[in-house]
Amino acid sequence: MPELPEVETVRAGLERHVVGRTIDTVEVLHPRAVRRHLAGPADFAAVLRGRTITGARRRGKYLWLPVAEDALLAHLGMSGQLLVGDPARPVSAHVRARFTFTDAGPDLRFTDQRTFGHLVWAGGGAVLPPLIAHIAPDPLEPAFDEEAFIARLRLRHTGLKRALLDQSLVSGIGNIYADEALWRARLHWARATDTLTRPEATRTLSAVREVLGDALQAGGTSFDSLYVNVNGESGYFGRSLSVYGKAGQPCPRCGALIRRDPFMNRSAHSCPRCQPRPRSRRDHRDLRDRST
Repeated sequence: MPELPEVETVRAGLERHVVGRTIDTVEVLHPRAVRRHLAGPADFAAVLRGRTITGARRRGKYLWLPVAEDALLAHLGMSGQLLVGDPARPVSAHVRARFTFTDAGPDLRFTDQRTFGHLVWAGGGAVLPPLIAHIAPDPLEPAFDEEAFIARLRLRHTGLKRALLDQSLVSGIGNIYADEALWRARLHWARATDTLTRPEATRTLSAVREVLGDALQAGGTSFDSLYVNVNGESGYFGRSLSVYGKAGQPCPRCGALIRRDPFMNRSAHSCPRCQPRPRSRRDHRDLRDRST
């Protein structure tokens, strides 16, 4: 699933290619793409015709295009793509919705092979659509409160990676970047959050910001053709991954073989030497109390 760097790369592309343009026609080619628009595909198309896109925004893994006081909200799911290009190019079998513009320039197509993504009209949501108001700010947003995040993280009674994936605590971090950030922070994914010292929590946040920033500069991570930017190009941060997908390979820092462990129907990757498994919760709490 696309994570923050991939969605931000798409957002930036939309900002360059569709902001300021007026929608001429909307074709919904698969009703599942607008399944959350309860009035149906015809109403979805009608409500967008003639509207001018005034921005391109993102929170975590969601992005939206403000249209006056309202917004077109998109979630890419596992395989969703928003692609701009020549309106005369063939329409692939996986195009779920197509937008043309009054200037007769490049069109915008929502392509989704697995149909887990969706588009929805969010009335009154140009600043922050109500449908995603429950999602916490991400670490790269100006609205992100570092002190509040650190305090809330240390009050949780859960594992560290599980906390980083909790979109009500912090948004935009998925499986790939959680593993990479924890490797950089030298902390194990199963570490209990309520045993973290303040320096450890701060180090975790710094590592998250660092890895998201590096991935963003590289255009995100592409393992296959399911994630591309608006021009159909792949990101290349996958070349810089240190632990994710590297099970059995040497850690680039110490040489120990990377581990892959089951985690929430997915996997967690770590270095057994750089990220030792947690000691008892009691030992960690004693250390925390001394350093808090």
